[in-house]
Amino acid sequence: MNKFLSALCLTVATLAAAPALAWPDKPVTLVVPFPPGGSTDSLARVLAPRLQEKLGQNFIVDNKAGATGTIGAGQVKRAAPDGYTVLVSSLGPFVIAPHLIKGMPYDALKDFDLLTVAVQAPNVLVVPAASPIKSVADVIAAARKNPGKMTLASSGNGSSDHLTAELFWLQTGTSGVHVPYKGGAPAIQDLLGGQVDASFQNVNAVIQHINSGKLRAVAVTGERRSAVLPSVPTLNESGVKGVDVYSWQGVAAPKGLPVDVKAKLHAALVAALNDPQVKADFTKIGFEIVANTPEQFTTFQQAEFARWKNVIETRKITAD
Repeated sequence: MNKFLSALCLTVATLAAAPALAWPDKPVTLVVPFPPGGSTDSLARVLAPRLQEKLGQNFIVDNKAGATGTIGAGQVKRAAPDGYTVLVSSLGPFVIAPHLIKGMPYDALKDFDLLTVAVQAPNVLVVPAASPIKSVADVIAAARKNPGKMTLASSGNGSSDHLTAELFWLQTGTSGVHVPYKGGAPAIQDLLGGQVDASFQNVNAVIQHINSGKLRAVAVTGERRSAVLPSVPTLNESGVKGVDVYSWQGVAAPKGLPVDVKAKLHAALVAALNDPQVKADFTKIGFEIVANTPEQFTTFQQAEFARWKNVIETRKITAD
């Protein structure tokens, strides 16, 4: 028995001293909790080949859509924290859905190792080209003249564009009619057709319609003017404070990621995002590269989580 125990201890000691297999030594899955074709999916598909090039292993994009992104995020939460399952998501599952959906399959503040906020883009207040509205002052005047009449389209209840509209009404003391759609595309289509009065859309989703003259950009929600819309003022410049809003995409992994894997993955993500071609392509459509640290992402998530919780509770917003 003593010989057996000695041999067992030697085996354990040998395994403990042996270097771990270099990560990654098999394909890595990038889980996108939304359908193909959206901004988050596009980001993942830009990152995948560059991560593959930098880390020498395949990176596969897997779309797991449903329940405003919480199904895919829940799948990542349940995955082994070994670096082979990674979440690429917009802000919704990280800071909005937790306040709207009952029975969440994860705790957004505790169940992930946050890696980086990859990109961000301001929303832009747009109206149809034929609209008489030319400025934020016109929007506020119209809303006050006919309270609860102006229609603002969004890509759905609890979306970034919906919450921006709610925050705008809250900060200006005005009201309107929220018209939720099942996605940004149909909302933009009705906006182009003049069926709705206005919308706070992600700038990258409508920049082509603004440039073609089909939509008029009234103001952007960023802290500064957008590089793709330099002549369009911010809401702050237009006299509306407290509506500095960005739509953003972040990358995270299941909680408990090994320190060395986390550092290696984060470094590869930052390098991919700062690739000159990636930077140029994203900037062209209105995205700003963030590529911050896990610690900065954690602080940012906490602030965004508290902010949208307050807006959702104050405005009594539901997911229905």
